[in-house]
Amino acid sequence: MKILESLIILSTLLFSENLLSEVQKNGLTIEGKDGQKITIERSKNKLCTKANLNPDTLWGGNYAGKKVANICKKTFVTHVGVLQPMDLGKGIKTVGELEVLVHIKKAQEKPEEYVLIDARTERWFEQMTIPTSVNLPFNEMNYEEDKEEDDFDSEDEFDDYKEQYEKMFKILNIQQTKKGLEFSKAKSVVIFCNGSWCSQSPRAIFKLLNMGYPKEKLLWYRGGLQDWLIYDFTVTKPKG
Repeated sequence: MKILESLIILSTLLFSENLLSEVQKNGLTIEGKDGQKITIERSKNKLCTKANLNPDTLWGGNYAGKKVANICKKTFVTHVGVLQPMDLGKGIKTVGELEVLVHIKKAQEKPEEYVLIDARTERWFEQMTIPTSVNLPFNEMNYEEDKEEDDFDSEDEFDDYKEQYEKMFKILNIQQTKKGLEFSKAKSVVIFCNGSWCSQSPRAIFKLLNMGYPKEKLLWYRGGLQDWLIYDFTVTKPKG
């Protein structure tokens, strides 16, 4: 039995490493709900060549020397928000861009088991997002088991509250039972927001943990959209 388990673990590791190498080299081609294909890859502008990559040109002046083409320069946001730690807590894995690509591939193959969540508010999501992500704003991820209609100022407020948590349950595959929330079929989730200075995705994760969501099914993309853009990966704008 131990030999079989070891072989399974080894094959899983090899699959992950091969897939990481593949998405690093060729990107990831996915198919949207409308059947249209999109390739998520790093932009390779001809002006941004290895010829520019030396200490003088890369680090001179404002992060890039005068010889580096403007299109190859990046602007880093450093003065907003509050920097988040590298780890949110024991059992919650922090992931990078390649792991996000692998997760997207898994979500394409098994959408009932995997999902990519953009935890930013709708205004941010509508500007741009990572392809295939589903918007589940952190400030709408509210659920308290003992809350009833009498706890709200109006019927409309209660209806909005109910609509929000039912949407969340559907997206994440959380089952509501008489005994409470059931997470046995809950999806493996990668959650992100604007960047390492953004607190929206950590707050979303903590809310899910408080509901009882399994730690092993929560993955945090700390770099978020800012790192995604820094590395020139494809972004999309949600269709209205």
